[in-house]
Amino acid sequence: MPFTVIFRKFTSGQNPVFPADSQNCVRGGFSPAAAPYLEQMAAKAKIETSKHFGNNVYFFTPLYIANYCENYCVYCGFNCYNHIKRMQLTMEQIEHEMKVIADSGMEEILILTGESRAKSSVEYIGEACKLARKYFRMVGVEVYPVNVDEYRYLHECGVDYVTVFQETYDKVRFEQLHLLGHKRVFPYRFDSQERALMAGMRGVAFSALLGLSDFRRDALASALHVYYLQKKYPHAEMSLSCPRLRPIINNDKIDPLDVHEKELCQVLCAYRIFLPYVGITVSSRESKEFRNGIVKICATKVSAGVSTGIGDHESKYSGKDDGEGGDEQFEINDGRSFNAMYSDISGEGLQPVLNDYLYV
Repeated sequence: MPFTVIFRKFTSGQNPVFPADSQNCVRGGFSPAAAPYLEQMAAKAKIETSKHFGNNVYFFTPLYIANYCENYCVYCGFNCYNHIKRMQLTMEQIEHEMKVIADSGMEEILILTGESRAKSSVEYIGEACKLARKYFRMVGVEVYPVNVDEYRYLHECGVDYVTVFQETYDKVRFEQLHLLGHKRVFPYRFDSQERALMAGMRGVAFSALLGLSDFRRDALASALHVYYLQKKYPHAEMSLSCPRLRPIINNDKIDPLDVHEKELCQVLCAYRIFLPYVGITVSSRESKEFRNGIVKICATKVSAGVSTGIGDHESKYSGKDDGEGGDEQFEINDGRSFNAMYSDISGEGLQPVLNDYLYV
């Protein structure tokens, strides 16, 4: 059955017949029936992780360069109707932030903006990526979806991989949560990773924001999204993130509903068993204790030295807060510095990896 047909049925609430080699995923790991077998799932996931990734844990840090947004997403601190301090960094400010981060030892950066073409044009993002190439071995972007030619331009500017969160694969819930802006166009967002691969990107990352809708269906849809593109583009590096809802400015009551750490662990183990070659990222939305534990089982990538605000890495690293930064997208849970994270991961008997890619 074609991918588009499966997803049309899945996102409209029907139960399509999935290909035979994905039956284990559909019937097994994501369902409530698998919850009593979490220990066995974790053991199997750990074997698969060790087999394909060894004891390596990859590091990166995000850099938010603007928080202007044209979308009204009710769960996001950047939404256009939220009264926050907005800011767009100049190229001089961006380079300064990058130098501060690079001096800490970090070699991979993820550049993020709010979803506003007016304030964060493709050219502006591209110039930031050119600067990033001076300081980092790996450059990713998590920005609004763009066309193939624009992804190609960003790739030429030095971008290695593209991350796009679908947020939820429930199309009815998607419309309820995204009340204004280009983000309301579900199919265009859904096809972002394929457009990036068509443009020559080396890797792409996927995610649903767990807690917006039925997290089991969203997790399953995310896994299938990766599965089909992996079949179509076997050369590409693919990864999954697993963010849960976090409090935002002017709404500290937001929570991930029924997605607790046990449920999140189940999702991550199911991801690893179903997609053994895919990278799994666990961000600073999660606690120090959870992240220290999950990297021993199935996660392969973590963020460190994180700030979701604009222009405040120097204050975060030096302790000097001049109050000039822009407000954050969401509240983080694990605020460890790069050095602290490196020490903790090493102390768990794992190998922190800053970069494993060489340009020739």
